[in-house]
Amino acid sequence: MVTALKEIRKEQPHCPVDGVMHLLFAKWSAHIIWVLGHEGAQRFGELKRRLDPISTKTLTERLRELEAGALLHRDVVATIPPQVTYSLTSKGVAIFGVVDQLVGLAEEWEMATSNSPTL
Repeated sequence: MVTALKEIRKEQPHCPVDGVMHLLFAKWSAHIIWVLGHEGAQRFGELKRRLDPISTKTLTERLRELEAGALLHRDVVATIPPQVTYSLTSKGVAIFGVVDQLVGLAEEWEMATSNSPTL
């Protein structure tokens, strides 16, 4: 993901929103942020169930990317097996507000489309 961002920046003039957009709109990222924003801190298995049919590999990749982007905090408790909990950071909470607004807009558009007569 980081390499891809560097390549995009080489090809295009720098825009401050680019990094956020690429991080947020990677497949499943917005959904992960939305779930954590509404449900609070979650363990990996809980997230996987809520995001079904996401694969374990994809969920792991997205969580790592969001953590590297400082949107998620990964808390590890040294038990057997280890307990790992994911939660939003202050940056994650800020971006959750944007994601939640996008969800509201999508719901409005969906309702408008379903209420419009078809030809």
